[in-house]
Amino acid sequence: MAPSGTSLGDTDDKIFVGGGEQPAWLTLAFANRHGLVTGATGTGKTVSLQVMAEGFARAGVPVFASDIKGDLSGISRPGEPKDFILKRAGELGLTYQADEFSTVFWDVFGEQGHPVRATVTEMGPLLLARMLDLNDVQEGVLNVAFRVADENGLALIDMKDLRALLDAIIPEAGKKGADAAEDPLAPIRKAAQSFGNVTRATVGTIQRQLLVLENQGGTKFFGEPALSLKDFMKTDRDGRGMINILVADRLLQNPRLYATFLLWMLSELFEELPEVGDLAKPKLVFFFDEAHLLFNDAPKALMDKIEQVVRLIRSKGVGVYFVTQNPLDVPDRVLGQLGNRVQHALRAFTPRDQKAVAAAAETFRPNPKLDTAKVIMELGKGEALVSFLEGNGTPAIVERVLIRPPSARIGPITPEERKAIMDASPVKGKYDTEIDAESAYELLQKRIAGTAATADASSGSVLGKIGDIAATIFGTNVKRGQLSTTQVIARNVARQVTDKVVGGIAADLGKQVGGSLGSSIGRSLVRGALGGLLRR
Repeated sequence: MAPSGTSLGDTDDKIFVGGGEQPAWLTLAFANRHGLVTGATGTGKTVSLQVMAEGFARAGVPVFASDIKGDLSGISRPGEPKDFILKRAGELGLTYQADEFSTVFWDVFGEQGHPVRATVTEMGPLLLARMLDLNDVQEGVLNVAFRVADENGLALIDMKDLRALLDAIIPEAGKKGADAAEDPLAPIRKAAQSFGNVTRATVGTIQRQLLVLENQGGTKFFGEPALSLKDFMKTDRDGRGMINILVADRLLQNPRLYATFLLWMLSELFEELPEVGDLAKPKLVFFFDEAHLLFNDAPKALMDKIEQVVRLIRSKGVGVYFVTQNPLDVPDRVLGQLGNRVQHALRAFTPRDQKAVAAAAETFRPNPKLDTAKVIMELGKGEALVSFLEGNGTPAIVERVLIRPPSARIGPITPEERKAIMDASPVKGKYDTEIDAESAYELLQKRIAGTAATADASSGSVLGKIGDIAATIFGTNVKRGQLSTTQVIARNVARQVTDKVVGGIAADLGKQVGGSLGSSIGRSLVRGALGGLLRR
């Protein structure tokens, strides 16, 4: 691997993206002001994404990007000096130098990358309702289920936990008087009904939607060990940013799962990272391909939170770059937050296309030498209209540029190359073995079998007292925002330790710890930023 430096035109504080009458520089200090890469299919959006990702990695900035077609995987292998690449480099006055970048592959299904998991609790009812395409009434019942889980110490880790909980809150028909007391789940059903009318029909609809998600492979996303986002924010031994690639070809077959997963990642970053203001360079850059899926049919409440996360995550040192075909795919209130623009060719075959061209042209700072709307339809492959933030953060005048060639391979890697990279991965073994700790499913089964301890007995037992002490240490018995510094540190340490518990021995240990201590300290854990934002 070539050493980090200023190869192919980069400087210490800027990334060289392309050149025309004026060079196009992406200033690292403004990279957290977000960006947008748009253009019709086949115009070069993926190459532009790769060029920027390489520049960020050279500058020591970790990158996360979703790979829809597999083409982006080539960034992990050296480029090849093919004729068209040498020609483009020559046109830009560059000396081509092949390079490769440290890469970690991730895959929700665990097939072409390391497994990516979150717990049902971390996902939270808002995003889970979006994933399941629930209506307002169904989302309300899902919120009831999460509330009941909180109050009864039922940790929701995977799909079987959620299914068991939904079964438990269904009202029992035909049982009255003394018979109701014989139902071991009667307190849970009563608690659910105290929040409103929970009907069999509504719960049944949610269960059917869960079945659809399971049939699409969504169950693989929920479980432990859950992803630690700190694993995305690492540099290699040369000081270059690690490039994290989410293999998304199969994931995209379920657009809602894909969009909700990436939104969950953004919200977790927003929740976990501290405020840092404007830095000399970002702490992480996040590329969101097929970004229109995030906004399609999103309810107003969710759109409000998406806008809020995009607007505020900048102060956490994170830059978000949306990649999509049409600038109209991004709502205006989000579009206004995206300061760095790369516009590839658009074709105006329909009235909507013509509207998109006009809208794209109007978003740029005008260049008196260019008819922006006309040029957008004339751009060739590998050409783009570019405007990055400069000076005091104002957009530069739009320029027509040739995008520089990437240093790494253009196109996918082979399965053998992918396997070799995964075998040498810095997170190999951390997420590969799933842990099935005792959680809601097992606890409810114990209640049904009559072996679960009552709440009063637990609170008076030694384990109950240990749970109370742990709750004080980890801050689970106080409100969000009132945690002491010691409690914040304790939570973070606990999570890091838990992330490292893998393998069969860890699974057995989790069974023992989860039932006694885990249920006491787990129910108040944060579910994710969007849920947290709604509670603020």
